[in-house]
Amino acid sequence: MPSPPGRKRENTKRALSGPMPLHLALDRVARAVEAFRRGNSVTITGVGAGQILAFAVETASDALLAALKATERSPALLLLTHARARTLKIRLYTPDVVAVLPELPLRADDLRAIADPTADLSSPLKGPFDTLRKELPENFAASVKLAKLAGLLPSTIVRPVKTGTKARAVISSSEILGYEDAVLQTLRVVTRARVPLEGAERTELVAFRAGDGGPEHYAIVIGAPPTGSPVLTRLHSECFTGDLLASLKCDCGDQLRGAIETISKAGGGVLLYLAQEGRGIGLINKLRAYRLQDQGFDTIEANERLGFEADERLYGVAARMLGLLGYKSVRLLTNNPDKVAALEAAGVGVAERVSHAFPDNEHNRAYLRTKAEKAAHLL
Repeated sequence: MPSPPGRKRENTKRALSGPMPLHLALDRVARAVEAFRRGNSVTITGVGAGQILAFAVETASDALLAALKATERSPALLLLTHARARTLKIRLYTPDVVAVLPELPLRADDLRAIADPTADLSSPLKGPFDTLRKELPENFAASVKLAKLAGLLPSTIVRPVKTGTKARAVISSSEILGYEDAVLQTLRVVTRARVPLEGAERTELVAFRAGDGGPEHYAIVIGAPPTGSPVLTRLHSECFTGDLLASLKCDCGDQLRGAIETISKAGGGVLLYLAQEGRGIGLINKLRAYRLQDQGFDTIEANERLGFEADERLYGVAARMLGLLGYKSVRLLTNNPDKVAALEAAGVGVAERVSHAFPDNEHNRAYLRTKAEKAAHLL
């Protein structure tokens, strides 16, 4: 059964395999992400399973697919998430991901047309699909997770590794699946500086960086809020279109500037600016979701048609940032009850939920209605 919209996926804790130092394991993930983004292969090992050779569907080329030499007796498999499979009316026989036997010969554009819902109108005839019903090894799901980490469509092509096969990166499934927990251990304060803001002149900007080389997160500390009592806090996921361009499709810009004003008037607090664009799917995939919204799908349906959960954000990073700043409990400025639950699950006490809503406009009215009706936002 599909998870209710707005429900956060569990961040399953997995130990990184072997005695490898943490920074080396993160380096391996970074190399694998780069290989996927460049259209190269990655070999993924798994517990109780053989090695697989994996490519991201979004960046795969016809030349690479031809090199797989897939046949009916030695097939390659197309992996999709349950969310995308439901859109394509594919029966779900396996947990985590679905393995489809694609038509031969493999063609990159045909595979992308299956994985990318923005091509559904131009390529409407898809299926029926022949899917595997047996249990899939965990490195299958890990390959799709790697595509997500790379900011790509969550779909891969995999096949068993043949003798003599060389990939651009080799990594274990546990390193991929345990990545988020591992990277939190390396998050550190890099620098901090006074940055007076309009309406909040007593403001300090604190920069955080993790050891994976990924995007930085920031804390906007207004005033000098004491650490001994719950601090007024806003968790704000970056939104290029709303925060910087003042897009009318969402309310993110209003929420950002409104939170700074509210915190300043309250005498101080913290706004965490998190690098989790598009509810964690990235800017490019968010723009794809916007195209689907123009076709009549709401914001949650668009994310799910792309193969993502309704909300892919994780809040362990927010808890870690608050801890590094010295705060153990918050008064959370939000209308999203999932944020309250996620922050508490990450070990931060939420003493109070403080309402945070703004007027709609003709462009974001349906978007806000969807958040209230399907994601239980308290607008």
